[in-house]
Amino acid sequence: MRPLRGSFWVFVLYDVAEEIELGKLRDLVGAEPIPQQPGFKHPAPEYVRFERPPAIEYPAPLTLESGEKFEVRIKYFDYGVVSIELQLEFEADWDELVRLSNRWILAPELEGRTAELLRPRLERAASALTQPYSPRLNEDYYIIHLREAVDEFGAQMAAPAMLTARGQEISQIVRGESTPLSDGERNEVLQSSLSYYPSDLLVVGWVAALVYDTASGAAPTIQLLEYANTQLLEFRHYDDVLTRVLEQVYKRLERRGSFLRRWRMAREAERLNTLRLDVTELTERTDNAIKFLSDMFYARVYRIAAARVGVTDYRNLVEEKLRTAADLYQFMTNEFHQARAFVLEAMVVMILVIELMHLFRGGW
Repeated sequence: MRPLRGSFWVFVLYDVAEEIELGKLRDLVGAEPIPQQPGFKHPAPEYVRFERPPAIEYPAPLTLESGEKFEVRIKYFDYGVVSIELQLEFEADWDELVRLSNRWILAPELEGRTAELLRPRLERAASALTQPYSPRLNEDYYIIHLREAVDEFGAQMAAPAMLTARGQEISQIVRGESTPLSDGERNEVLQSSLSYYPSDLLVVGWVAALVYDTASGAAPTIQLLEYANTQLLEFRHYDDVLTRVLEQVYKRLERRGSFLRRWRMAREAERLNTLRLDVTELTERTDNAIKFLSDMFYARVYRIAAARVGVTDYRNLVEEKLRTAADLYQFMTNEFHQARAFVLEAMVVMILVIELMHLFRGGW
């Protein structure tokens, strides 16, 4: 008997626009509001919800040339991200699951097929996209969901026993590696493990995660892992935008221009400040897309996921560049005020000179 049963999830996410008008999108592509939020297994009162739930679409299954058939679901988030979810059922032993993880994490075919799925839908939904992006950033993430795992005696494995007996395989699965990792790397992977009951387990890596739980218990965890990756994609976009803008500002400031360069600083400073405020507003909207209400466990799940996939690092980069933009705005504004003060002083001197000339002419 194969001791493991579950499903392999592939998430390929695309940052397609600044915003998606979900109401209009539903009419254009036939997407539906996301079903009722998954029930949580912890005692009430606790809840995790989207402020504006994504729209969801169910295309036909995706069949690969090798014969595997993935179930497909597409989610459209209002902050401009589209997530294409692929799900493949499996029954395997631990060695087979290691090979399966290595195969799909390294497979380039899936990204190409998801791009083909997305292209005609974005063409139909063009009027629902606010400021569409080209080119589009994308991210992929993998989740190995174990619904059943039994030991050599046929008993369901508890999370502590699984970590002890199968820690090496789990670390390989999460990293997508076909060969065993060193003790240090294995321990580093397993540091991100988390359980609520002895019967469930979450191990999060930067490219993949293992979720050991029932289908209903795993649903909110999978949802939070997906949300963390949408955030990563958004912060990557903001980081790219700010990097380009700051490079342009630095180049302008390095030019040894004339007095008129200072005079034009006000317009440049205003553009920079407008962008800074826009990015600040968009990051706040992304941050506030999901709410944790009295649910500390899932808040911890999100924090671990965000740290592991890189959201925290990119958020820090964006915040640092926003502070730099604020400093540059202040500097450019000061340059303009200095130029204006010089002009005003020059005008006062000219008026005095003219007055003196009239005075002396009158005396003559």
